[in-house]
Amino acid sequence: MGVARTAVILALTGGTAQADVDWAKGVVTASGIGIADRHAPSPAAAREPARRAAEDAARVKLAAALPSLPLATGGKLAGKLGDAAIKARIEAVVAAALTVDAIPQTDGSWNVTLAVPLEAVRQALVGPRVLGKADDDPAVVIVDGVTAKPAIGYTVGGVAGATLWVGQLPAWAKDAPHLHISSINAGAIKTTVNEGGPSTLYLLVK
Repeated sequence: MGVARTAVILALTGGTAQADVDWAKGVVTASGIGIADRHAPSPAAAREPARRAAEDAARVKLAAALPSLPLATGGKLAGKLGDAAIKARIEAVVAAALTVDAIPQTDGSWNVTLAVPLEAVRQALVGPRVLGKADDDPAVVIVDGVTAKPAIGYTVGGVAGATLWVGQLPAWAKDAPHLHISSINAGAIKTTVNEGGPSTLYLLVK
């Protein structure tokens, strides 16, 4: 599926489910189907419970997928879930998953796709970003020549911030400053010049 997109295939009760990890968009997505109750008095009456069921099914897939996410420092998210506080924050992230698509069917059933931002997962691990009193960091910084594999929790120039992993620079970032890598080790991307801060979005270009 290329550099920026991978798939997590999960064996769940009742069959095989799939959640997609899109490192370029910074989200994990999963879809669920909610079957309408045929005993409901009308499709309209069946629609709301069916949508809730579809959302619940998508959340089950997301919850099963997230532990497989790789961490920049090594291992997977599953290895951190023994910490009750981190586990609770990850569960809260899944509960707050965003609806990216919701398609009603004529019989009252629903197909729903939910997404969890990878940045929300990172903050669930390390805590929320702390901004300075004068937050004048550049909104976007481009890091060229990244050879590492996508993972959660890389620091760039000592800054722990949001990252997107892209194979091609998007047009909206064409005027952003560029940084060049001096080394990558143990989850830390060191650059020849440090620029950016906690509120910066780092575009890591392969």
